[in-house]
Amino acid sequence: MADDTAYAEGTAGFIFEMGVLKNAKRTGWWFTGNNNPESIAEHSFRVGVIGAVLAMMEGVDPAKVALMCLFHDTQETRIGDIPHIGRRYLDAAANETVTEDQVSAAHPAVRDGVRRVVGEYEAKETRESVVARDADKLECLVQAVEYRAQGYALVQDWIDTSLSSLRTDSARELAEAALTMSPLEWRRTFLNR
Repeated sequence: MADDTAYAEGTAGFIFEMGVLKNAKRTGWWFTGNNNPESIAEHSFRVGVIGAVLAMMEGVDPAKVALMCLFHDTQETRIGDIPHIGRRYLDAAANETVTEDQVSAAHPAVRDGVRRVVGEYEAKETRESVVARDADKLECLVQAVEYRAQGYALVQDWIDTSLSSLRTDSARELAEAALTMSPLEWRRTFLNR
């Protein structure tokens, strides 16, 4: 019984920690003049949706990809959202190391499951991990297109680097479509029925 209580508290602590991502901002957007960018949680939500969509298009397991996407930035509760330019000057712990600490007191099934998901994402070896990483980059591109439409002109570097890092045909196809349409195109499609 004591183990059950400790595991429940450790797992609940992990859940509370994940709530930090709702308030932690994606700091790279500050370079574009955006003082109130999306949160890490907002980013991760759409990465999960994009990941599932890309997985369907690529013929891999959408649930597995969405799960990887959900956990891909959870380490940022401990190390923050370090912009790419800042990574040159910092020696942060590996995401697997951070994850290990985050789930160390959680229920064994949770501990093993989260470690496995993060490990697969970080290893970059499976088709699902490639799709999940494309989802992360595609979400950044889509967010940059939205910010550009809102008047933030300095987003082209985010678009270019995201586009150049996409590895799947489906992600490149969706990126090209996103670059040629308004972020509100979906409204027009619905309203024209």
